[in-house]
Amino acid sequence: MGNILYLECCSGISGDMTAAALLDLGADSVILDKALQSLPLQGFQTKITRVKKAGLDACDFHVILQQDNHDHDMEYLHGSHSDPSTHIYLSDDNQDSCSAHKHSHCDGRFHHGHSANHDHRPLSEILSIIQRADMTDRAKQTACNIFHILGRAEAEAHGVSIEDVHFHEVGAVDSIVDIISAAVCLDNLNITDVIIPVLYEGCGTIRCQHGILPVPVPAVVNIVKQHKLPLHITGSQGEFVTPTGAAIAAAVCTGSRLPDQFHILRTGLGAGKRTYDRPSLLRAMLIEPAYNNNLPGSVQDTDYIYKLETNIDDCTGEIMGYVLRQLMDAGAKDVHYMPVYMKKNRPAYQLNVLCSEKDIPKLEQIIFCQTTTIGIRRQRMQRSVLPRELRTIQTVYGEVHIKVCRINDETKIYPEYDSVIKLCAKENCSYLEMYCKIEEICRKQLLES
Repeated sequence: MGNILYLECCSGISGDMTAAALLDLGADSVILDKALQSLPLQGFQTKITRVKKAGLDACDFHVILQQDNHDHDMEYLHGSHSDPSTHIYLSDDNQDSCSAHKHSHCDGRFHHGHSANHDHRPLSEILSIIQRADMTDRAKQTACNIFHILGRAEAEAHGVSIEDVHFHEVGAVDSIVDIISAAVCLDNLNITDVIIPVLYEGCGTIRCQHGILPVPVPAVVNIVKQHKLPLHITGSQGEFVTPTGAAIAAAVCTGSRLPDQFHILRTGLGAGKRTYDRPSLLRAMLIEPAYNNNLPGSVQDTDYIYKLETNIDDCTGEIMGYVLRQLMDAGAKDVHYMPVYMKKNRPAYQLNVLCSEKDIPKLEQIIFCQTTTIGIRRQRMQRSVLPRELRTIQTVYGEVHIKVCRINDETKIYPEYDSVIKLCAKENCSYLEMYCKIEEICRKQLLES
């Protein structure tokens, strides 16, 4: 298991705040800069500095564009359009307003419908840019997931297909850089679980280039609705949760419940740019559950998981195999199916899916759409989990991913299946032979480290 990240979003969340918080947490800025330099984009540069917010030292991640998109212009965002009784008290900040609109209603970030104007990018082009970047496959997948979530939210808001969502050139560059930065930093910190108990949002309205939108803006509302993110509306005037921030939260959040007891390993503060009545800060914490030493092997006793279960008597084995892969790709922790006999002695399959609470809606959607079932049982389960971590080890055969588990004074090493078969093909040897070689090499390296 990798690291657990807790995001405290009491002042909302945005793309630059997320990147800044992760950099302050210890993400490697050199690796991030290498990824950003590889992008086939022009008209931007980034700057990482230290700033003071409410007397606190925080990291600021600034995407500097050749053309201003008004993201941080408080007079433009909340100026003369608002009622005098709802004017915003200027004190601290946030980041980008990404709400989309259609045709003439364009906020400078997104444009819907086909256009010959080169200032707009379709989602497919942005995904291609991400795939060509110098970053790991895991970081690319995270970035693509975030943009898919953003695109679907905008499509729903304006009644168009996701293929017809076009991102305005200036806003697209800003969002691409923020989203890739967040994805690269998450990967660099080996974050595998993200806990977000609640997103704090403001109220009132916000100005886009050709219109005024309510807060939360439609894209944020759609993302929160589609991904069941906990939302709390404060009495503060302003936009604290941007669509980019909401999309990042939706893509990476694995749960909303903190362990009953946990240790804080490191903290990071990311600063926003806007000025509101509360300091615009996103706090990120690397945490680990406080283990119950009364349990054998110091297993943790605060982990909960859900089981989805259904019986299917009219699907082929090929379909079940395909569904298993789709469920795993969508974030299921484990999937299996077994032959059973149902009423009238019909042979059937029982499908079981283990997942986090956050992933239930999308996994159930896959099961309903891809199989013939008409009902899914759901069960919340408490489990005991050994302390574990995922590591990448360099061996004489190549790079290999392993899982390291500990119980009492014993360390167990499990090479990941995909890494083993990749090296089997490269070295032309059997799976068992390569598995044993990797395990021996990794154990030796861990003992020496």
